[in-house]
Amino acid sequence: MNAHKPIVAITAGDPAGIGPEIARKAADDPRVTDVCEPKIYGPPAGTRFECGVLSAEAGRAAYEIVCDAVRDACGGRVAAIATAPVSKLAFARAGLPWKGHTDLLAHLTGAPRAAMMFWSDPLKVVLATVHVPLAEVPRLLTQDLLRDVIDLTARELPRFGIERPRLALAGLNPHAGEDGLLGSEEETTLRPAVHEARSRGIDIGGPFPGDTIFGRAARGEFDAVVACYHDQGLIPVKLLAFGRSVNVTLGLPIIRTSVDHGTAFDIAGKGIADPSSMIEAVLLAARLSKPQGHPSGS
Repeated sequence: MNAHKPIVAITAGDPAGIGPEIARKAADDPRVTDVCEPKIYGPPAGTRFECGVLSAEAGRAAYEIVCDAVRDACGGRVAAIATAPVSKLAFARAGLPWKGHTDLLAHLTGAPRAAMMFWSDPLKVVLATVHVPLAEVPRLLTQDLLRDVIDLTARELPRFGIERPRLALAGLNPHAGEDGLLGSEEETTLRPAVHEARSRGIDIGGPFPGDTIFGRAARGEFDAVVACYHDQGLIPVKLLAFGRSVNVTLGLPIIRTSVDHGTAFDIAGKGIADPSSMIEAVLLAARLSKPQGHPSGS
């Protein structure tokens, strides 16, 4: 491995989407080549996939690309991985049980607990639940799950230059339940999880109403917000920093970053895909791979 620049694996994602295009654009960007040696992982030479067409074959290829990059990261041949998007439906059609990168990476690396964080200068959000139907979220939001996610967030954020993280937990219900009037989960599950975390020395507050807590965090009152479900956390991040935010998997023994968008089959093969988030993902991966380097905006 180069002694001066880390090697960052850039996976091409679903080969029928915009992944191969943004991977190449990111690898060629001078901001990327200034700080790392990008190495693109794609399907075998000579294989062809029809742009914009969802298929089991493309899903299987995307899976194998990730496996190759993870093997090299675990073996120390690359310092970090930055992934282009995969299709959850293509994974399913290929008979793969994973809903996306996060659970697949936890499986491949043997990580007991992984969490999805979206990192941007104005706002950092960690998701307690990810790719599950909204109707299942209340059942899945247990005190054990929240303890694991809160602990993981508090433990991992110092790697990003936030030495003493100030965390907030977003409420599940409108007005954070309004003392039980608008929902019971805050009183039965969320608030006890916050109290238990504080008893162990973690600086966390909440649960706070979801319609105000992200604005408070963006103004600097908190370093990161733990959101209860996927869209609760991603709507504010993408509103404030779409194309500039980076998906980071917490809890892995390797460094993995990714884009903040999907496969965009509708524009695949047209040469117009914006590589901004892919570039940001590679830059963050390179910074995280250097012990002395911390991401900016903390």
